[in-house]
Amino acid sequence: MKNIITLLLLCASLSIQSQNLEGAWQSGSDENHIAMIVAGKFFSAAVYNKKTGAYIGTCGGSWRIEKNQFIEVHEFNTMHPEWIGTEQKSEVTLKGNKLTFKMKDKTEEFTRLDDGTPGALSGAWLITGRVTDNGEQKRTPGARRTMKILSGTRFQWIAYNVDTKEFFGTGGGTYTTINGKYTETIEVFSRDNTRVGASLEFDYSIKDGDWYHSGKSSKGDPINEIWSKREKVGL
Repeated sequence: MKNIITLLLLCASLSIQSQNLEGAWQSGSDENHIAMIVAGKFFSAAVYNKKTGAYIGTCGGSWRIEKNQFIEVHEFNTMHPEWIGTEQKSEVTLKGNKLTFKMKDKTEEFTRLDDGTPGALSGAWLITGRVTDNGEQKRTPGARRTMKILSGTRFQWIAYNVDTKEFFGTGGGTYTTINGKYTETIEVFSRDNTRVGASLEFDYSIKDGDWYHSGKSSKGDPINEIWSKREKVGL
């Protein structure tokens, strides 16, 4: 029950200036671990058991500051899907590398993991195309979205539908970008926790602001994807 309360607290909390929140944060215990990423005006959080790899829940969306209040609009929330599309308001305290959230009689403290560096792909991205034998096949994301949000060391992807409030899956962990190689190490995977601990290496490059990503998926299937920053897409 504690992990559920903690996730709900996180999903109804946050405040301070965006440049201070940028990056990755963690809280909880090994059994109820929370990994949060803030990238620009977007955020996501995953809760899972670090010992077993068991997935617990996730939430996220966009946020803004108004009159010292942090206002977030949920795009996905596996614990409270009825919050999707609604505004949740709260306040937080930031002191050094400690971020404290308060909601009624509940307090949760987060510790900073990174400030958006050193990885080269920090930001919130949406998949906008694939490269096939016939060339690039691009599309504009709609209500059905696959987002990948990255700090300087951590990533999380989420597949969801903002209109129907459906959730299709998520995964996350740590990453590096070295010499044109993007390498993920999986810490949580909602669809198959036997993949936890696996490392996947991909080729990556940035062209005209888009992220070109190719290699093999966790199932061994070839992928050749194009990702665009959410600011560029306008979502």
